[in-house]
Amino acid sequence: MNPDDFLRYVTDRYDDVVADEAWGEQGLFYNPGGRLPRGTYFVTVKARDSENDAASQLYREEAWRVNLGIGDATYRRLFGARPERPPKGGVVDTGHDFTALDELHPHPVYGWAGWVSVVSPSETTVETVLRPLLDEAYDRAGAQFSKRVSAASATAGQ
Repeated sequence: MNPDDFLRYVTDRYDDVVADEAWGEQGLFYNPGGRLPRGTYFVTVKARDSENDAASQLYREEAWRVNLGIGDATYRRLFGARPERPPKGGVVDTGHDFTALDELHPHPVYGWAGWVSVVSPSETTVETVLRPLLDEAYDRAGAQFSKRVSAASATAGQ
């Protein structure tokens, strides 16, 4: 599997997902009807290192990373308590090897916020490990979207 295959997998599987380049990553946003400027983050694909996120060593040939936000209960079940937020340019202190291929681990920078990642996931990992987490992330993005739309409507009505 490569980044394009993964992005196609996600956009074919989930409704109302819009792709957009954001912060050096390909972001997928939940945005039915384009009601918000971007929508709510659903999943990202990062294909290269950046100044503040180089722990996965994405400069390696064919290395890329899937990132998604999951709920607190799922994060705790998988990894225990969320780590402390790292200083700018740092990585979360979890003891994980963020360069390991095809393994689920906390996001090297945003693990503190409940994000997880996999460097160069195989089709098997996408189906068996990521698919239920993608379902959860999609549901969370939908709930966040609804809250944002409701808040925008309430503000507009004042």
